[in-house]
Amino acid sequence: MKIEIWSDYVCPFCYIGKKQLEKAIEDTGYAGQVELVYKSYQLDPTTPVDSHSTVYESLAKKYGMSLEKAKEMTVGVTERAKEVGLNYDFSNLMEENTLKAHRLVKWAEQQGDVTALVESLLHSHFIEGKRIGQDDVLLEIAEKVGLQREEVAKVLADDVYKNEVEADIQEGLQLGVRGVPFFVLNRKYGISGAQPQEVFEDTLRKVAEEEGLQPTLKMAGTGDGGICTDDNCKF
Repeated sequence: MKIEIWSDYVCPFCYIGKKQLEKAIEDTGYAGQVELVYKSYQLDPTTPVDSHSTVYESLAKKYGMSLEKAKEMTVGVTERAKEVGLNYDFSNLMEENTLKAHRLVKWAEQQGDVTALVESLLHSHFIEGKRIGQDDVLLEIAEKVGLQREEVAKVLADDVYKNEVEADIQEGLQLGVRGVPFFVLNRKYGISGAQPQEVFEDTLRKVAEEEGLQPTLKMAGTGDGGICTDDNCKF
């Protein structure tokens, strides 16, 4: 089955939803039978690349509230993140323009699997508090996941793949994406937001049934426990 994921790298629920989807795929036994396609979305494309505003300051300005109220807004998200094994620290986060990160992923798709890159971008921002809108940080992240630093530098220095990013955003709007994360399964079912775990699992099973997919066996116990093969028996 094919799952398209519209998300942004500064969206806290996108990282939570990603972890939920991954767990659902594993728990339902369909690992290895799912193609994940990452689609671009920008929550705020007007964010300055050279911004020095914290996430708290950004929230306070956006919603017309005090810094204390902005901090209170993030408490529930932090607790929700812990449920999927993520330790967010909003006090260490800055607002970021994510266009370059999205362009980098679009380029990396042409080189192969982008799973590690996507995970590293989210982890770098939410867990390590790194400036993922800045070239030096993106170069470091890309190099760590095995991409060529010189090639990445060329991508970041130009506007290449900007059209592909914008195309993703427009495609999402046509499908009804008005917020992220947004998951589209086989272009038939949509999941908006980091829904309860059972929503992901139930939808995966429904699509798998329609596709005639069988879950992978979950092995119980460890070791051979005594087994006969075509060649011999192990006692």
